[in-house]
Amino acid sequence: MEVGTFSSDPQTEWITGDGRDTQMRLLAPFSYTDPAGGEWLAPAGSVIDGASIPRTLWSAVGSPYTGRYRRASIVHDVACCDLRVARSEADAMFYQACLAGGCTPAEAKLLYAGVRVGAWLDQYGPLFADLQAAPGPRLPGDHSAQELAVRARFTLIAADLQETGDSVAEVQATVDRHLPP
Repeated sequence: MEVGTFSSDPQTEWITGDGRDTQMRLLAPFSYTDPAGGEWLAPAGSVIDGASIPRTLWSAVGSPYTGRYRRASIVHDVACCDLRVARSEADAMFYQACLAGGCTPAEAKLLYAGVRVGAWLDQYGPLFADLQAAPGPRLPGDHSAQELAVRARFTLIAADLQETGDSVAEVQATVDRHLPP
């Protein structure tokens, strides 16, 4: 399966001063070329935050700046801010870029499901705002009703993805069955 290629290793710097230290700035252009030859450019100066996966799924999928999907998350972050690109297109590219970064198909499927759940949550704004906010001190296992609902939905998606083929279309269709429009 053709998965595309990255231009290089990204050059970044941490953006500090806001107390969170969760964002980076690209110091040089970085890109991903997908299997169809489309180039996904992340220009120098772009600000990235590592992934569009809801915080409540980090323990299942991965947190920002970790794993073999780091490079995919850069071009995905930039694509999600580009008004000319549909979020679903950016997410499909992310799946392929995860594979290009060295993720196994099983890992890439879960990461794709994570960003699609993130897109779904973005549609519902304030109802799920606490899922995206920086966590305060909490006890292990202390989760809101919204977090538990999102985790339950993600668990169902993950189970179905185990039986799904590796093509973008098959993965998209499986995840879409679980996320209401």
